[in-house]
Amino acid sequence: MSKINKSIAGVKAHIAPKSDYRLSTFWLLLPYAFLFTLFILIPVGLALALSLTYFNVIEFPEYKGVFNYVMLLTQDEVFLKHVLPNTVNYAIIVGPGGYLLSFILAWMLAQIQQTPRTIISLILYMPSMVGQVFITVVWRTLFSGSEAGYINALLLQWNLIDKPIQFLTSPEYLMAIVIFIALWSSMGIGFLAMIAGILNINQELYEAAYIDGIKNRFQEIIYITIPSMKPQMLFGAVMSIVGAFNSGWIGVALSGTNPTPQYSAQLLINHIEDYGFLRYEMGYAAAVSVILLIIVWGFSRLAYSLFGEKEEVQ
Repeated sequence: MSKINKSIAGVKAHIAPKSDYRLSTFWLLLPYAFLFTLFILIPVGLALALSLTYFNVIEFPEYKGVFNYVMLLTQDEVFLKHVLPNTVNYAIIVGPGGYLLSFILAWMLAQIQQTPRTIISLILYMPSMVGQVFITVVWRTLFSGSEAGYINALLLQWNLIDKPIQFLTSPEYLMAIVIFIALWSSMGIGFLAMIAGILNINQELYEAAYIDGIKNRFQEIIYITIPSMKPQMLFGAVMSIVGAFNSGWIGVALSGTNPTPQYSAQLLINHIEDYGFLRYEMGYAAAVSVILLIIVWGFSRLAYSLFGEKEEVQ
């Protein structure tokens, strides 16, 4: 019996640490789970719930089922003719364009000395911090539709035009200007992450690669640089996706109106603000936000499939 008791005590001694480990893991994950639930699950759940109702902020929400989604996808001409095409075109150019531009500039800066690299990185990163202020003060002055606008003044001085061009109210120019400014201000935190990723790559990998047959810098980037910094590439891709779908404020800041003139720069985020905070149709705005969430999630999954760590099949 004594041997049996000793063996039972030994088993309990081995089990106890496992239970303690599970308990410590629970307490470790609890703050994250609480914050994730508070700031992600609850807002998303409320958006889903509101998207199934008619809610004008004053009256109690009235359940409508999928009516808002049916209206959005079949009856909303502004969404189908302007908002959705504008968003797709804008995201295709600004998302991959800004992402590729961030990587190229990060790679180029990694090749120079630390002091000029730090200064140039700060200069490139600054627009993402002061973007809205800069757009209001500088870009609106540059593209002003009067003779006081710098671009119009130069074009008039050079006799290229007869009268000032209304850049910020003309559908012909507004979207192109929005895309240009979005690319200009796309060097955000993802850009800094890429610089850090490139600088932390083990230089011995490059030396070994050249011994194995790599012949130029392009092959170096494809076979060494990108595979060695996949976490930073994934982070930069997600930030580019989120930024591309969240920069609708640029067109509104430039034109001064929401909706933008003739819906020329109207994006999904502007459509949400239009119905939610101007028309107070919160149920419909919530349905549009759910569509936006699905689109962002889909592109994020695509980015993860390209740059995420692949699980090895045993």
